[in-house]
Amino acid sequence: FASREIMRTVVFNYIECDYNRWRRHSACGGLSPEQFENQNLA
Repeated sequence: FASREIMRTVVFNYIECDYNRWRRHSACGGLSPEQFENQNLA
C-alpha cells in the first residue's frame, strides 16, 4: 500500500462491507447479519 491510511481504508471496507455482511453468525441462528436484519424488518 502507498500509505497506512490507504491500507486502513481498504481493510475497513473489506471487513465492514464484504466479510461481516456475508459471514454467518451462530448468535443470529446461522444467518448473515444482513439476512438477520432483513428478516427482522419484515
